[in-house]
Amino acid sequence: MLGRMDERWFTDPRCIAHQSPPGYPERPERLGNLLAMAAEQGFVVDDGTGDEAREVVAPVEALHDPAYVERFRKAVARGDGVLDSADNPLSAATWDAAWGAAETVVRAADWVAEGTGRHAFAAVRPPGHHAEYDTAMGFCFFGNIAIAAEHLVREHGMERVAIVDYDVHHGNGTQHLLEKRGDILFVSLHQWPFYPGFGAREERGIGDGEGATCNVPLPAGTGDEGYARAFADEVVPALERHRPQAILVSAGFDAWQHDPLGGMAVTEAGFWHWGTVLADAADRLCDGRLVSALEGGYDIGRLADLARAYVDGAAGRQATEA
Repeated sequence: MLGRMDERWFTDPRCIAHQSPPGYPERPERLGNLLAMAAEQGFVVDDGTGDEAREVVAPVEALHDPAYVERFRKAVARGDGVLDSADNPLSAATWDAAWGAAETVVRAADWVAEGTGRHAFAAVRPPGHHAEYDTAMGFCFFGNIAIAAEHLVREHGMERVAIVDYDVHHGNGTQHLLEKRGDILFVSLHQWPFYPGFGAREERGIGDGEGATCNVPLPAGTGDEGYARAFADEVVPALERHRPQAILVSAGFDAWQHDPLGGMAVTEAGFWHWGTVLADAADRLCDGRLVSALEGGYDIGRLADLARAYVDGAAGRQATEA
């Protein structure tokens, strides 16, 4: 394989154990197929075996209401079927899986922060970008990417971090968890109007965070060309203004043209291009430090191909359209 030498995947076996009802879009096969592809392609996959557990309670409880965290724990222990809404089904493994996802993204962020020119891809579930301060929402329980950003500030002393969220759905949880602070830039490209109903261009942050939220709403049917313009005209300039010390990516693949939960027209080549753009920005602005974490993407048969296209682009490998 050609491309970056410092490229690594991260996961946790707890993530795949989280079960969901029949027909539910966010299910274990998403992660299973992704990891099978990673193994087949020879990617280095760190599953945390033998590592010391990352301390993520502090960043989790800095961003989420501790009472919510305890309510989540008790709901799983009681055997409740859902948390807060039917969008968030529970199984006996959900509590551990949510912590496993958060710890994995933090572990990936640690690895990237401790070197230069590193790209980590965190293959995790449940996803995180819809999780609010005190509410589970949209398949998400903990704000994985926001927690990793908080960890980089808290433990690595970073003064500026950026999050780019290209999931087809707006990352309302990430925005709301961080919108009052100026040290973490949040940029979201998303279908508009659409679930969850947040992400208008006028939402730019609050107080000290004014201007550190950059929403790029796009109409249904937007494809590769429209996204390319948005990256060039809005995403990259926002990153250049912020000059982050690391770029984190909420990597959702539901803008794919055939995704059952999206309404966009992005091709596999589009995701490859996004990888090239974000890696180039990381190389120019923050010594190549790039952390990507799985969010959405519900075409079970193609998710692995789309993720591979993105990481190939980020690594500088040639696109391989399936």
